[in-house]
Amino acid sequence: MYDLELIAFRIKQTSKAKKIPMKTLLSECHLGINAVSEMAKGKTMSSINLAKIADYLGCSVDYLLGRTDKPEINK
Repeated sequence: MYDLELIAFRIKQTSKAKKIPMKTLLSECHLGINAVSEMAKGKTMSSINLAKIADYLGCSVDYLLGRTDKPEINK
């Protein structure tokens, strides 16, 4: 199973590194303001929403999931 706290951490970390406020990220992805915080507490997120976040941040879903340490999108 995937570590939801790690996923939330990577979303926050990548957003901060790209200077994208969390509020902006979630708004642009049409997600609730607490979506990432709820994930950190154990609530799952749909794969579609996770893909939206990855696309907006310009990183791979695999990176957010912790399957790779390279945030680049494989093309």
